[in-house]
Amino acid sequence: MSTNEPYGQGQSDGPQQNPYGQAPQGSYGQPGYGPPPPQSPYDQPFQQQPPHQQQPPYGQQPPYAPPQQPLPPWLAPASPYGGPPAPGSRVLASPGDRFLARLIDTAVLLIPLIVVGSVVMAVNPFLYYVVVAVLILGYEAGMTITQNGQTIGKKAMKIRVVALGNGGRPTDAEYWTRAAVFAGPQALYLVGSLFSLVDVLWQLWDKPLQQCLHDKAGKTVVVKES
Repeated sequence: MSTNEPYGQGQSDGPQQNPYGQAPQGSYGQPGYGPPPPQSPYDQPFQQQPPHQQQPPYGQQPPYAPPQQPLPPWLAPASPYGGPPAPGSRVLASPGDRFLARLIDTAVLLIPLIVVGSVVMAVNPFLYYVVVAVLILGYEAGMTITQNGQTIGKKAMKIRVVALGNGGRPTDAEYWTRAAVFAGPQALYLVGSLFSLVDVLWQLWDKPLQQCLHDKAGKTVVVKES
């Protein structure tokens, strides 16, 4: 009689063991028969980087932002809604107000320039530009010094020249410097007219003080009357 028992008989009733003596392992060392399912990116909480840590797209450089000169403490930025400035502060005059004031001053000087110019042109045409510069210089300096920073045009537009440092009255020397830089180049034929054009347009891109070149020379700004 054979002592061999049929396959599957006479063996332990306990859990079957892997023929190699180890539990099946997944590809990542965890029990199982395959890699874990991929995790959806939508299962992760959204984390937004702070603005100073956000990076520009690959291959692009961040835009350069030149540092701006801060406003003096006595000067308030113009309100976009036209509201009044904060108490104890003043607001810069708009370029439109300054252009209209300059146009009025030009109209005031037009008759003297025509009368004097007709006499000087008969003597020496090139001397005419020197006389024009002297008349404009005298008008600008004389009016701003005696009228507390205002010309006829500035009075009409309710704007005033003040010192950049403290918002008060500039010194007489600063008034003269400001007027000389504005009027002096008028003595040069063509070159003076080109410089004056650049001078008055400078306020359009000068930030945040909206100064013309003659304002920078005199260390002044033009503000709206409260």
